[in-house]
Amino acid sequence: MAATGEEAAEMDCISRVSLAHPTALSLGGSSEPRGEPGETASEGQEVVTTAPKKPTNSSDGGVETAEEAVEPAEPDINELCTDMFDKMAVFLQGELTGTCEDYHLLENMNKLTSLKYMEMKDISINISRNLQDLNHKYASLQPYLDQINQIEEQVSSLEQAAYKLDTYSKKLEAKFKKLEKR
Repeated sequence: MAATGEEAAEMDCISRVSLAHPTALSLGGSSEPRGEPGETASEGQEVVTTAPKKPTNSSDGGVETAEEAVEPAEPDINELCTDMFDKMAVFLQGELTGTCEDYHLLENMNKLTSLKYMEMKDISINISRNLQDLNHKYASLQPYLDQINQIEEQVSSLEQAAYKLDTYSKKLEAKFKKLEKR
């Protein structure tokens, strides 16, 4: 009957490790890591056992044995859950902090925009007030402007009369010279 799975891996490990170091062997699938005595694996780390080197003066020509990696023991599910929840809390805290900073930035931008609109409102109120003052001054000057327009019309009609008078006087002068010559 052939060995399968974990049994085959352990048999393979036994055949590769020198029998001179019985502390490197671990039979029966114990959860303790394999390695040197007093050596322990921390969570999530692999323990690598190194088979002892054979002396170079032996008959095998100085061949060294390969290193073997041993899988770590499964961590407790509660520790994994706690670690996951801690990391998720840090992630969510970071996301919420970023969102809060965005809202503070938006709030500051809104305050600045509000101040700018207040300044623009004050400027528009001043412009409106100045425009009303100009309209009142124009209204107070309107009678004088009307008089100027009337005077201009009278001057133009007087000028027309002067041109007519000039042409008439030239005609009269021409007639007088004609009569004088006779």
